[in-house]
Amino acid sequence: MRRRHALGAAATLLAPWLGGCATGAAAPVGTGDLGVVIQRARGAVSIVNTSSRALLAEVRGLGDLSHASVVFSRDGGSAFVFGRDGALTRVNLLARRIDARVMQAGNSIGGAISADGTLVAAQNYTPGGIKVFDARTLALLADLPALTAEGKRSRVVGLVDLPGRRFAYSLFDADAICIADFSDPAAPRVTRHDAIGRQPYDALVTPDGRHYIAGLFGEDGLALIDLWQREPRARRILAGYGRGEQPLPVYKMPHLRGWAVAGHHAYLPAIGRHEVLVVDTQSWQEVGRVAVAGQPVFVIARPDGRQVWVSFALPDYHRVQVIDTLEQRVVRTLEPGRAILHLEFTPRGEAVWLSARDDHRVVVLDTQHFETLASLPVDSPSGIFFTARAARVGF
Repeated sequence: MRRRHALGAAATLLAPWLGGCATGAAAPVGTGDLGVVIQRARGAVSIVNTSSRALLAEVRGLGDLSHASVVFSRDGGSAFVFGRDGALTRVNLLARRIDARVMQAGNSIGGAISADGTLVAAQNYTPGGIKVFDARTLALLADLPALTAEGKRSRVVGLVDLPGRRFAYSLFDADAICIADFSDPAAPRVTRHDAIGRQPYDALVTPDGRHYIAGLFGEDGLALIDLWQREPRARRILAGYGRGEQPLPVYKMPHLRGWAVAGHHAYLPAIGRHEVLVVDTQSWQEVGRVAVAGQPVFVIARPDGRQVWVSFALPDYHRVQVIDTLEQRVVRTLEPGRAILHLEFTPRGEAVWLSARDDHRVVVLDTQHFETLASLPVDSPSGIFFTARAARVGF
């Protein structure tokens, strides 16, 4: 009798819980297919679902997003938005709200998150240098000024995360690259490499975290550091790739953060030229060039490396071209909209999202057949960032 009574009592206690399941309690939501689109004119981001190709929500109050970038927390639940006005904002993608916000500089163009997800770093133009914050609270942990030989502040570009609690970044006005080790955030150790080439303007780290490469705006060529060496040193690669030819006016600075590494080749935008440089990632020698429609801005490899997609500066920024990495040539020219400012592949590359700023929409294309899968209304879209970046070095 006692056992029957106990079972009956247990059933009574479980009944409401079981009833809740039967009536369809809200299912947990994951973050793996989420992302954000920057609305550059409104100081807002659109939260999107990459599987359903849907707009989920809009979060406002993020300030000047005319040159904004985003990194994600390890779990993909938070987006850290770096605004041009120096604001750093943590957006909760599941609650669809701002969780924390700090005005950390006067002019900022991006940032990075440490490999363990505990530190967020911002690269700043004004004042020049980097600031590092606790990723959970956005409390300031370190302020590292970037100085020229004359003691003036330098603008910082090309900030990336490295394996371990380390960051690499370049000093545009000081012709230098710094590696900062934050094993102890209270006492960071900075190694500086000077005379790496004139005016490094952006940089990338290869997918294995081994090579940091900075593009040079002030001269033909790039600077490379092999981070696996016991005593890493900067060396020049592709010096004089435009030798003997008059460079074209540069209408927009190209970006290297597209991570255009496919197989054993890197695909890099050539400054002042209508070309993409093809570089062997073993020797770091040029092995080819691909003629393209205009001055490349983003040169981005599809996740499987089978294609490289290229966007352009004025007057060709209504075009996007697709390079076949086996044939080393352009195989498709697309005109998906006016003012294509950014593109982002879905995690496995079956689709690509493109921001058409002047059409106020985001276009989603099938990367196999180049068919339009969706067209989403977004006010003045620019940067597109998916949470898959959380699991990738340098993103």
